[in-house]
Amino acid sequence: MTWLLLRGLARESRHWGDFTQQLASSTGQAVVTLDMPGNGAQCAEASPASADGLLNALRRQLDERGVALPVNVLAVSLGGMLATHWAQRYPQEVTRLVLINTSMRPFSGLTERLRPGSWLPLAKLALYWHQTDRAEQIESTIHQLTCQHRQQASFDIAEWSQIRRSAPVSAHNALRQLWAAARFTCKPAPPVCPVLVLSSKVDALVNPACSSRLAKAWQTPQHQHPWAGHDLPHDDGPWVCEQVLAWLAASVL
Repeated sequence: MTWLLLRGLARESRHWGDFTQQLASSTGQAVVTLDMPGNGAQCAEASPASADGLLNALRRQLDERGVALPVNVLAVSLGGMLATHWAQRYPQEVTRLVLINTSMRPFSGLTERLRPGSWLPLAKLALYWHQTDRAEQIESTIHQLTCQHRQQASFDIAEWSQIRRSAPVSAHNALRQLWAAARFTCKPAPPVCPVLVLSSKVDALVNPACSSRLAKAWQTPQHQHPWAGHDLPHDDGPWVCEQVLAWLAASVL
């Protein structure tokens, strides 16, 4: 079974870093990544402003790459919303679902889905998002908002700045993705496939209550990391792999 990884707002496949190999090694299964239109390899495309449009584009990519369905999906943030939409709309295409630090209506409110403390830094980012000469400043702010594992922050920021320069996400596309996320409402009933919810206790972007409420409503397993930030696979990829492996093992007992 193939694992499909989906990233969040204005992020792309290269932002998974070492996690792609960590998950492949842990599970012994193939891992593939996709970029939303407007991000990464798809940065020249216009990003749809709806969950339906984004999902249709991802499904086309998967078909073009010849990846057999169904797949397991592991997704972060906006990627988690799209993964949920995928599993609910096309249940025959998703076998398992791992949702990390995601949020969605009707289970979460505005100030939970985007914590007020992040509003001012994000607003400042928007002012100079298009300026390539401020790539390091932009990525440094993103790192502070999304990561708690900061021992290699300078390396991360340099790498992410290079990604930004090589495949810039336009402000227009970032706003369209944000609009799609803000408008998305999932079906209240859980997907038919097994779901694992993971969250970070000190997530500075999304209140972990969003994950707790979702897991409670769907009566699905949830685990919370004690110190990681919003980008949980970056901060502690081995922990994520451990939770996934334990969940997989429990399902076959």
